[in-house]
Amino acid sequence: MPALSVIVPVLDEATTIVDALTRLAPLRARGGEVIVVDGGSRDDTAARARPLAEQVISAPLGRGAQMNAGASVARADVLMFLHADTRLPPEADRLVREGLARSGRAWGFFNVAIEGHSSLLPLVAFAMNVRSRLSGIATGDQAMFATRMAFDRAQGFPDIALMEDIVLSHRLKRVSPPLCLAPAVVTSGRRWDERGALRTILLMWRLRLAFFFGAAPDALARRYGYVPRQS
Repeated sequence: MPALSVIVPVLDEATTIVDALTRLAPLRARGGEVIVVDGGSRDDTAARARPLAEQVISAPLGRGAQMNAGASVARADVLMFLHADTRLPPEADRLVREGLARSGRAWGFFNVAIEGHSSLLPLVAFAMNVRSRLSGIATGDQAMFATRMAFDRAQGFPDIALMEDIVLSHRLKRVSPPLCLAPAVVTSGRRWDERGALRTILLMWRLRLAFFFGAAPDALARRYGYVPRQS
């Protein structure tokens, strides 16, 4: 059985997927497995990923649906959900397994650092880390992880166009408090750089508030710039 299953949802990542998966080679060498879940890429993402992962599978477009599909074929008893533009800290697999065993908790996430051009990004990352520790709510950029038992009890990710990480965090909090790991994952600040850091911060807070008051995830996804999957 693998020590850890890392599930990577992708869509049209041909230019970056080789670098992303190459960074996971040490984890694989230590007994982890990598599962790439393609949501219908129109480029050769899947072909480039195959030599660098244990499995490359297809699933309907949508991070929630893709990550659930990866979890369904994962063999380890601990699952990690990793965005392709996020880098793990050294020996993240050991940190996760030892942290869960030591704490007795069933899920968790890492601190995050954001790599980009805006001078506001360190402040954004600091605010994300404080918020997630105080609230126990993680975002997908923080490389969420969970035991298989906890993930199944939480019924996995909801199949919604946006905020799937928020919903899963709430579900997992009913199973156990989260384990917050101090070493930081490094995620791309591309969306902050392209749209403007302050504008993106305000947009995300408006979307979260609208979601809290019951707005439809598909509508929020369109406001964010995602095209929701057609059912």
